[in-house]
Amino acid sequence: MPHVIAERDGVIVLDKPAGLISHRDGRNDEPSVSAWLGEQFPECRGVGGDWVSPQGEAIALNGLVHRLDKNTSGILLAAKTQDTFDALRLAFKERRITKTYRALVYGHVAEDTGTIVAEIMRTKEVPRRWAAQPCTLDDVRAAITEWRVLSRTGAGEDAATVLELTPKTGRTHQLRVHLSSIGHSIVGDALYAAGRAPIHGVTRLALHAYSITVPLETDETFVAPILEDLRALAV
Repeated sequence: MPHVIAERDGVIVLDKPAGLISHRDGRNDEPSVSAWLGEQFPECRGVGGDWVSPQGEAIALNGLVHRLDKNTSGILLAAKTQDTFDALRLAFKERRITKTYRALVYGHVAEDTGTIVAEIMRTKEVPRRWAAQPCTLDDVRAAITEWRVLSRTGAGEDAATVLELTPKTGRTHQLRVHLSSIGHSIVGDALYAAGRAPIHGVTRLALHAYSITVPLETDETFVAPILEDLRALAV
């Protein structure tokens, strides 16, 4: 289950473990962050309304402001009141909340910094996945990811790079798709690096939501520590 990092003025900062879904998708009834919030924080119940699944099922968010993929670990925000929920959602929309991730990717990334600008599109082939289509910054569909190299390690088949990622938009599978599109899929990604063996002791998706900066009374940054299963990201 999640770990509470901090509570501030109606905001709950959580550290989500890998393997736990943010909220149900209408196709299963497995444990989720939103359900846990409703149990542990009664004041969160009903906050944010419902997310409606493709099957038409209304699923309570219980204050959960944003999501992480099931196999991505790290920082999540929740709200105890509707006003706080609305304020955080607006801050995300206006890009006043900054998130950073750490990822271990296959190969040595040549440049030290860069920005990926590409639309995230649904593919037609099976298994269905998302793909990147290059576009310009002024395209309303543009997804934007800034990255910088933290370290490079290994050689040959074991070559890998630790990246800090700062998404400027929040599209489905954005970081995973963007990195795959530049030839550096995330280590352990069963969908976008299918068939590639994990390296450097990684046994799951090597993607961690490391920090978030939130405009509260002043800007405050919270960090989700890197755990042993992703020790390769600790630089």
